[in-house]
Amino acid sequence: MSVYTSVERHELETFLTAYDLGTLVDFEGISEGISNTNYFVTTSRGAYVLTLFELIGCDDVPYYLDLMAYLAERGVPSAHPLADRDGRYMRVLKERPAALVQKLGGRGIRGVPSPAQCMEIGRALGQLHLAGAGFAQRRDNDRGPPWWQAAAARVLPLLGATDAALLRDELDHQAAHPRALLPQGVVHADLFRDNALFDGERLTGLIDFYYACTDAYAYDVAVTLNDWCSQPDGRLDHARAEPLLAAYQAVRPFTPSERDGWSTVLRGAALRFWLSRLVDQLFPMAGELTYIKDPDEFKRILLAHRAEPWPLA
Repeated sequence: MSVYTSVERHELETFLTAYDLGTLVDFEGISEGISNTNYFVTTSRGAYVLTLFELIGCDDVPYYLDLMAYLAERGVPSAHPLADRDGRYMRVLKERPAALVQKLGGRGIRGVPSPAQCMEIGRALGQLHLAGAGFAQRRDNDRGPPWWQAAAARVLPLLGATDAALLRDELDHQAAHPRALLPQGVVHADLFRDNALFDGERLTGLIDFYYACTDAYAYDVAVTLNDWCSQPDGRLDHARAEPLLAAYQAVRPFTPSERDGWSTVLRGAALRFWLSRLVDQLFPMAGELTYIKDPDEFKRILLAHRAEPWPLA
């Protein structure tokens, strides 16, 4: 979450008149995150998160909000979007699509998660995948392999020879082993530690569904595993990875095809975030409060997966 678009108090007060949320008490920009503008909003009736979508158009936002409502109504621990008096989840603020969602309790994990927290997130991800199977809408992954190729074309001229060779080789490998044949459905696609809230060891909710899409379930697990269970050198920590995977499989067991393709999927999940962080670093968006993450973190994870394939137990 970040602040790219500044909202004045009077603008927010006018926006809130469309909702039955009482009067505005306070609001504060949120600096963490990458793609959207976000504020904590407190009214006389509760606490909420306001999102202004910087890169997603009005035609696309309803998918994410409908999905969030669908999952929350089926027991997935997540924030439900708020409908205005006309029953709409999306409105416009500062010429951008905007939405309010419930502010969940708990805090994000800034350090190393515990094995118990990894188990909680694995279980919740399995629940999300099962619950999402009934969601009728479909959306391609905006950060899937076609985007990888486009992003690579932007960053390659700015990379050193070693990184450029690594990127080209990994793109070739992924193209030769597409994940399109693996079981697919609704995925979060960005379930990092800062997108899950905990009260101690107890998961209180999943947030930031704005990369959600239809893609391979195993890819979603790999995205989550790479962030939650990687060590500083990029290698997976078995003490965290094993409970995450065991809890996931207790809800939704992996298929033989997912086991066979696991190493490539892990590499693809690392490649996606190495690329997106390179784009953010080399072509930053202007903003009031912005946060750019280190691309080398995911380069190390990619290199570790290439050097030491990690089979599913």
